[in-house]
Amino acid sequence: MTAIKHMLQREVFLPSEERLVAVVHVTKPGKKKKESYLCAAVTTEKPIQALVVQVKKSEKENFKKKFSWGLRQLKVLDAKYQSKDTPEFDLHFEKVYKWQCSSIAEKKAFISCLFKLSQRYLVQKPEFNNIPPGLIEDPNQVPGGESTSGQVDDITALGADTENWQALSTKEEEDMDVLMTKCDYAISNAEAFTEELTNQLSMLDGANIHSIMESEEQVLELMVLLDQGLQEAMKIEEKLDEYETKLQSVKELMDVMKDKDSIIQIRNRNLTKLHDDLDGLISQMDLDHNHMRALLDAELTSATGVAECTAAAQELQKCMAAEIHPSLMRMVAVQEQQKRFAKLKTAFSKRLAHHLNNLFIHQGNEMGGTLTLYARELRLPQHMSSHRDLLPYADLMHWLKVVDPESFEKLRKVYMSSLRKLYDHEVREFFENAKQKLGMTKFDRKGSLIPPQKGQSGSSSSLNKASEGKGLRSGSFDTDSQHGSELDLSGRVKFDQMFELLLSELAPWCLAEQDFSVRFFNLDSDSQEMDTLATSLTLTPVKGSPQRPTTAKQRKINEDIRKMMGELFPSLETELTNFVAFGISIDNFNSLYMLVRMGNHVINAEDTGSFLSKTFGTCLVQIKRNFDKFIQTQIGSIQESRLSKKSKVGIIPFVHSFEDFAHQAENIFKNTSRRTDLDKAYARLVSTIFSEINRLAAESMKTPREVVLFENYHHIHAVLSRLKISCLDAHKKEAKQRYQEHLLSYVVSCLGRPMEKLHTFFEGIEAKVASGVKEEEVGYQLAFSKQELRKVLREYPGKEVKRGLDHLIKKIEKQLCDEENLLQVVWHSMQEEFLKQYSQYETMISKCYPGSGIKMEFTISDLLAYFSDIAQSH
Repeated sequence: MTAIKHMLQREVFLPSEERLVAVVHVTKPGKKKKESYLCAAVTTEKPIQALVVQVKKSEKENFKKKFSWGLRQLKVLDAKYQSKDTPEFDLHFEKVYKWQCSSIAEKKAFISCLFKLSQRYLVQKPEFNNIPPGLIEDPNQVPGGESTSGQVDDITALGADTENWQALSTKEEEDMDVLMTKCDYAISNAEAFTEELTNQLSMLDGANIHSIMESEEQVLELMVLLDQGLQEAMKIEEKLDEYETKLQSVKELMDVMKDKDSIIQIRNRNLTKLHDDLDGLISQMDLDHNHMRALLDAELTSATGVAECTAAAQELQKCMAAEIHPSLMRMVAVQEQQKRFAKLKTAFSKRLAHHLNNLFIHQGNEMGGTLTLYARELRLPQHMSSHRDLLPYADLMHWLKVVDPESFEKLRKVYMSSLRKLYDHEVREFFENAKQKLGMTKFDRKGSLIPPQKGQSGSSSSLNKASEGKGLRSGSFDTDSQHGSELDLSGRVKFDQMFELLLSELAPWCLAEQDFSVRFFNLDSDSQEMDTLATSLTLTPVKGSPQRPTTAKQRKINEDIRKMMGELFPSLETELTNFVAFGISIDNFNSLYMLVRMGNHVINAEDTGSFLSKTFGTCLVQIKRNFDKFIQTQIGSIQESRLSKKSKVGIIPFVHSFEDFAHQAENIFKNTSRRTDLDKAYARLVSTIFSEINRLAAESMKTPREVVLFENYHHIHAVLSRLKISCLDAHKKEAKQRYQEHLLSYVVSCLGRPMEKLHTFFEGIEAKVASGVKEEEVGYQLAFSKQELRKVLREYPGKEVKRGLDHLIKKIEKQLCDEENLLQVVWHSMQEEFLKQYSQYETMISKCYPGSGIKMEFTISDLLAYFSDIAQSH
């Protein structure tokens, strides 16, 4: 092992500037004996680090490091000692490594070395578990007789160079060299050298004592000089005391002067502050004479007078709201000025309220005359000019809201009462005009149609008759009239355009009044509105409605705004709801158009909290209910469908109707926000159609049930494939599956047993085989002999089979409808089923009568020719 250690030190550790301390020969337990060496080493450079290295011999007989771990990475060392020692031990690094030593002595020596290295170089030491007793306590002696003194010496030697020591300076080295050269015998005779150094030291001590004794006189002279210095210092201290006494009297005089100056400064500051406070009070309480004259005498009918009154009112409000100290409020002049301001406020507020009251009433009456201009047009009268006339008074209204809330509320009620009747009349005329343009003469408030009077235009009457004639069919799945006729479509498109025009006209008209009311009556809670309103008024265009607020706070609509708009437009929601009912009475299908249009307006509303948005939202709920009712009506119509007992069924009418409905609905709901509602309706309708197809097929008297099922499911699958409605993909797949199942069922039941006696013969053979008779022995049974088989086969020549097939296709042709054109599909399925039965017969003949040479009188080629000729003839 010593030779191995030297070799490892030379080849592996020396090139890495490391020193090998201990080595143990190990293998992996339980595997092939792949030998390696586990080494404990330390670095030669400071700080010294302890390492655990696994070294293996390569194919070229060279030693190489395989793994290397720092000793500080070792968490646990398990020696696996229980009742007796074993050559195995475990090292726990990031994972557990299991080793088996060549001898127990090497294992103990290695463990003892790792323990000493950890004690010397590690702060956080690993755990040593299951260690043999005495191994760690007495590291110099290992049980078994092998000493570890060499390893201990190595560790001690490594630690020796870590002690702190002081290096000689350059001067000390030179002196040491000189001393050594003078004493040639310093190295050869150390005692003589030591004695020489002792003698020299004694001589130096004597010289130092002699020098001290010679300097005694100089010390005495120094003491005399020190006494003289102390006397001079005492004289200086007496002078300083004298000066301090004089300065103390001066200080007292200066303190008196400072107190007098402080009093003077305080008096001056007080006078200045009093002067400033009086100037501020006067500036706050002083109202210009021109403002006072404007409040009392300025004209409120001219723009100049309104501007003067606005500026004067704002200045008066500033004076009245000025922050004045409570002690100053006791002044008689201040109290008198406050009383004067109160009188001005009362007088001007009364004059302003009276003027605005008359102006509101006058504008309400004047705007009522504009209704005649829009009587024949589907437009709402615009009130931009009246709003523009009132906006200059907005600041004064804001001022009145602050200083006289009671007068402000009265004016607001006067404004609402003056315009309520006007807006109510405009809304009713607007909706009545829309109804007339749709072909109706009158429509009462409850949503009922009023019959046309004599002398009305022919176009209106014809449209009314067309609507009445198509009423049963429009928007329903009834089968008594043509669904989706051109007249229906044109009427629906006209209603859709009319409804969109109504909503598009209502939105700006209502929002213009709302924006004006917010600005004029200061209903917005934003505190900056009052400060910026004067500027915004000057920026408002001369023509057009006032600009709408753009910030989030300015768009905030509270309950007061909605309440006021509700009082200004009391009949808007009712009229809109009545028009929705009117559209439903014309054609239930209109609920689809209205749902999309109203949904778009609600989604795209700029202000979801406004009065108009709430109104549209309420109507949208009603429209959604009408839409659901419409879908439920269609479902009920489908469920009430009946078939004629005398005629062939074919494609059930409501299947055709669904296709027309889906085409129109897809055009209406394309890329809209209400697509989910249509998808839910689709699912309900198609599910109902499927269940009702099954019911009607079972009730069919003329047409076989399976024919009704596979024809209608084939048609509905084709419809869903063309429409490509994603929400109905599952129904499309189900329709295809049902079509194929019922088609196969029909083919099997219709084809039946084309060769009945032959089929019965082979059923008997199958029964014999099932009872235990071997297939090749069936021919020896009397009832199933070869002669009996030939006898049965002679009854089915090719001509007879072709005649039966010809009769079969005529029967199928009578049962299938011409519309779906599935004759060739059914006939092809018949052909496959017949060929399947033929193949079964051929297989049983070959198995039960091997080598007999018995065959059917026609082949598969003959059958294919029969089916092809019959198909071409039909």
